Amino acid sequence: MRRFFLLAACVVVLVGLAGLVLTRPQKMDQSELIGVTPDLARGEVVFHAAGCASCHSAPDAVGEDKFILAGGRRFETDFGTFIAPNISRDPDSGIGSWSALDLANALIHGTGPQGQHYFPAFPYTSYANMTTEDIVSLHAFLSTLPAVGTESKAHEVGFPFNVRRGLGGWKLLFMTPGWVVEGDLNDQQIRGRYLVEALGHCGECHTPRNGLGGLKRDLWLAGAPNPSGKGRIPGLTPDQLDWSEADIAEYLKSGFTPDYDSAGGEMAEVIENTSLLTDGDRLAIAAYLKAVPASSPRLSLE
Repeated sequence: MRRFFLLAACVVVLVGLAGLVLTRPQKMDQSELIGVTPDLARGEVVFHAAGCASCHSAPDAVGEDKFILAGGRRFETDFGTFIAPNISRDPDSGIGSWSALDLANALIHGTGPQGQHYFPAFPYTSYANMTTEDIVSLHAFLSTLPAVGTESKAHEVGFPFNVRRGLGGWKLLFMTPGWVVEGDLNDQQIRGRYLVEALGHCGECHTPRNGLGGLKRDLWLAGAPNPSGKGRIPGLTPDQLDWSEADIAEYLKSGFTPDYDSAGGEMAEVIENTSLLTDGDRLAIAAYLKAVPASSPRLSLE
C-alpha cells in the first residue's frame, strides 16, 4: 500500500511538472527580428487596420484624440470585465519601455514582458498571424504618439478565471496556428485574408465561441451573440451577406449600406478605421469575404 501511494505521488508530481512545462508562456527569440526595418507609414496602416484606437483610446475620443492611448474602456464578458490598458509611449504607465520584441511577444504569443499570460480579451489569437515587419513598424509608429501618464486599471475577473497560469492551458486548446480559410486564393484574397483574419481580427466578434471562450473555427464569420447580451452580431459569409464586393468596399469606406442605412454601435468605430485604409485594401477585404465558404470543418477552398 505504501508503495502504491508513493507511486501515485510520483505520478501526480510528474503530471504537475508536465503541466507547468506545457502551459508556460511562450516567447519569440530576438533573432527573429534581426534585419527587420521599421516603416512608419506601414506602421500607421497597421495601427488603423488592427483597430488599436478602438480599444485603447477614450470611449468618446474623436479626431486626434484617437491617438491618445490611455486605455480605460470596459469590456464585459461572461468571464468578467476587462479594462483596456494604457498602451501609450509613457515608460511607466504605458508601454514606452517595451522593445519591438516585447510587442511581438504580446501580439504573437499573448505573453507580457514579465513572462505573464495575457487574457484573450486582447485578440492575440488573431494577431498571432501578423508579420514581423508589421509588428516592428507598428512599434515604431506607437513611439511617435503622445505619452499619457494614466495608470492602467486592473481587470475585474474572479476565480478561477483570474489564474493566469490556467491561460496556458486555454492557449493550448484554442490558439490554433495558421489561417482559417485555405486553398487556392489569389493575391487580392490573400491580402484580404491577412486584413480580416489577422489585423482586423474580425472573427473575434463575428464568429461564435464555445463555453470556454474559444472561437468555433468551423463556424468562421457565421455570426455570434453580442457579448453585451443585446442582439446578435451578423454573419459575414456569402450565404448571409449578399452584397457585392463593391458594396462591401463602399460600406468599409463610408459606413453606408446598399440600402442607404448607416453603420452604428461598435461597427461605426470599425468603419472609422477601415475608412483610413486604401481602396485596394478595402476591395481585398471584400474579395476575401466573398470567398469564405458557408461553414465546413477546415474551410478549404480546394
